[in-house]
Amino acid sequence: MTPVTVTAPAQAAPVQAPAARPVPTGKAAATANPLYRTGSMPTVRCSTGTLRAGSAASYRVFMTRVNRCLGRAWATQFRKAGLSFSLPKLRFVTSKVSSPCGKWPSGAGGYYCSSNRTMYIGVTRAVLKNPYGPNHAQFMAHEYAHHIQQIAGILPYYSKVAWRARASTKLALSRRLELQADCLASAFLRGAAEDLELTQEHWDAMVEWTAENGHKAWPKNDHGKGRSQAYWMQRGFNSGSPSSCNTWTAPNRTVA
Repeated sequence: MTPVTVTAPAQAAPVQAPAARPVPTGKAAATANPLYRTGSMPTVRCSTGTLRAGSAASYRVFMTRVNRCLGRAWATQFRKAGLSFSLPKLRFVTSKVSSPCGKWPSGAGGYYCSSNRTMYIGVTRAVLKNPYGPNHAQFMAHEYAHHIQQIAGILPYYSKVAWRARASTKLALSRRLELQADCLASAFLRGAAEDLELTQEHWDAMVEWTAENGHKAWPKNDHGKGRSQAYWMQRGFNSGSPSSCNTWTAPNRTVA
């Protein structure tokens, strides 16, 4: 939140709004982040338009509008947390491009690079075959959640400790990071469910599919087993709040 000056009526002196608190650092950034105390995500209208199977144009429009919707929702949460908020960049690509963070991650349909704070979203034939909006919205919200982790101090903490960790510990840390992104994405989706026409039946089907298939693209188990992904998706959606998404203090069995 940027400090602003508010002038009171009559001849009163200007009142300076409270400055945003510093970005949390160290382990507490992950385990006790102010975002966990901000309550429910706001109900938002995304006005996404209609996805048409095979239409790259409609996919870009849909995802761009979901991205804007995410910005409005997360700006509200950061304001409640007393933290400064900034928008990520969004780039649609038709090939697996590299970035300042390195090569395109194996198995990923897109990714977030913290070095340039950019989300790279793949536009492929396989993606365009599926015109069901909530699936794509969940994916966009997951990548956006990595940006949230970055500007809230969580991703910098992860990067620091994972860099010097042994292989098994690094994988465990990666699962906590990715499963938290699943949870944060689902918390947002709860507030946008009506506008995205996401019914309880459809949500249950998404969770069931994830439990059975969510791990298949990640043979190293750096994103968590399907049942773990489904567990954190349910936590985020059921509460609609980042308070349910503290994977960093969760029991190991829930982040397997």
